[in-house]
Amino acid sequence: MESLQRTKLVVFSAKQYDRFYFDIAASKPHGTLCDIEYLDFALSSETASLARGYDAVCIFVNDTLGKDTLTILHANGVRAILLRCAGFNHVDLVAAGELGLFVAHVPAYSPEAVAEFVIALVQTLNRKTHRAFNRVREANFNIEGLIGKKLNGKTVGIVGVGRIGLATARIFSGFGCKMLAYDVYENPDFARYGQFVGLERLLAESDIVSLHCPLTDSTRHLINPEMLSIMKPGALLVNTSRGGLIDSTAVLGSLKSHHLGGLALDVYEAERGLFYKDHSGTIIDDDVLMRLLTFPNVLICSHQGFFTEDALTEIANVTFANLRDFVERRPCPRSLVAGRQTDSSVKVEPVRL
Repeated sequence: MESLQRTKLVVFSAKQYDRFYFDIAASKPHGTLCDIEYLDFALSSETASLARGYDAVCIFVNDTLGKDTLTILHANGVRAILLRCAGFNHVDLVAAGELGLFVAHVPAYSPEAVAEFVIALVQTLNRKTHRAFNRVREANFNIEGLIGKKLNGKTVGIVGVGRIGLATARIFSGFGCKMLAYDVYENPDFARYGQFVGLERLLAESDIVSLHCPLTDSTRHLINPEMLSIMKPGALLVNTSRGGLIDSTAVLGSLKSHHLGGLALDVYEAERGLFYKDHSGTIIDDDVLMRLLTFPNVLICSHQGFFTEDALTEIANVTFANLRDFVERRPCPRSLVAGRQTDSSVKVEPVRL
């Protein structure tokens, strides 16, 4: 492909906000780079053939690119996969490498946005402002049942101290919280906020536990019946990282027994096919999720922690920068595979959140 040739890009799972920020990024400074088409449905083996005639596809977290899908894309002329997200568990990188596909992601975008969202979830759940809002709208100014706790002096446990975990620790420390952290890779920057301890000690001592680790075989259902039993009675559990870190059925049981004091989720292990869509007129057959939604001490959001103007701008700009590297055949620092093998210059490890 010649560097001066206009590339054809198709964006799957495109929402109105994707179109808005991508159009801005495409007009300046990437105006001559590509022609873009937006599709509002997900990319899968059933829809992959619709990418015929495009050089590159852009996908999000709920698009599934297994070997079959990648093979169809390749057969239809697609040569680049652009992830407008950090995680890449939904892409078969081995198959992509074998097919010679270019794959790149956006490894970090506004970690502070997610960290601030953690605080919003905690304080909403703790001070019950969501319930107060609904009461007042119905002219009910009674504050019975809305008692909360101050954050100052509470112990907060951060599980996973990458960019987002560190930013979360920084904010909580500003409230005067005692900070504990657990990570297999101890980030030295955390030392100014608190101390690293073992996972069991963190769970036993923390009033609030916030998860910020990648989803791997070793972290799947990290929060399971055994770990929940270790947690401090009445503690709040927050997950803005990966849904599979939590055994949802086990958490449901801990809530029912009144051991777990509250749950705030921005991710859910069975969110694919649910999140980012309007299901208000349909029956959702996920019994665990529906049961969780009945608890007054459970707050669930639809994977929106990143959802800020800053993050969407950065996602669009970095995605086009990745595309430019592909078009101009330059080394891409955010590449996940190159040629027919994993790029030796890139450590294809779970995203450090």
